[in-house]
Amino acid sequence: MPENTSQRQILFSVLAVMGAMLSIGFGASLAKTLFSSVGPLGTAAYRITTGAMILLIWFRPWRWVTSRADWQRILPYGAMLAMMNLLFYAALDTLPVGVAIAIEFTGPLALAIFSSRRAVDFLWAALAVLGLLLLTPVLSADQPLDPTGVVLALGAGAFWAAYIVLGRRASHLRAGQVTGLGMTAAAAMALPFGIAQAGAELLNPSLLATGLFVGLLSSAIPYTLEMHALRYLPTKTFGVTVSVEPMFGAIAGAIILSETLSLAQILAIGCIMAASAGCTATAMRQAKRS
Repeated sequence: MPENTSQRQILFSVLAVMGAMLSIGFGASLAKTLFSSVGPLGTAAYRITTGAMILLIWFRPWRWVTSRADWQRILPYGAMLAMMNLLFYAALDTLPVGVAIAIEFTGPLALAIFSSRRAVDFLWAALAVLGLLLLTPVLSADQPLDPTGVVLALGAGAFWAAYIVLGRRASHLRAGQVTGLGMTAAAAMALPFGIAQAGAELLNPSLLATGLFVGLLSSAIPYTLEMHALRYLPTKTFGVTVSVEPMFGAIAGAIILSETLSLAQILAIGCIMAASAGCTATAMRQAKRS
């Protein structure tokens, strides 16, 4: 963060992160409207392929030399990205948007907690577990969730955590090189699943337009806003602000899809958001001390 950052720049950067999270939520909600035509896997193929095209045009990663060793890091990174998106969209087929995002959040949250030795992180782990328990039929009997959807969302979270680990292993490369080539590899892996589910319907012009818009909302717009925010926000502030994503997902689902959540589900989302924000804050406080 630049030393001469003004309060106005910080405020606009926080708003930019909020806008990015809102864009992702509306992108996921809009994506669900395509499920009846191309299915969740076809929609995931739209989202990943559009993201790859945007990143390729923006970064032009072919300008840099990519060695065989580099590809050995980028391809697994892309595979995790593909699986994360495929499972997340499959989960959205039966889960409300905000709930699916909250469950997926437990993947990187668990990675952060398990890699830490701070006692306070057990509090955040307990809070996250409470959130998951509130989403189970035992404690949420009024609106029980589809078990398959829950497992798929947890799987998406696990691949999200793996994506973070593999991304770190490729962090010696340029960011544009990793993200551009990684997303392209993910698109190559996801497209066969989308084609298998939707076939030629993926080429329907009216669906293509919506699929492009999903990609813009889920990739281009949030990525641009986040890159701007990272120039001015401390990492802790950025990480805590990102924790509002499940809430914005629930709002978008209510507006676009008329999804309603039970009180237990709202509390569960709140617990997981609080655990994510708390874990980020304590991690950054510890890093500052050391």
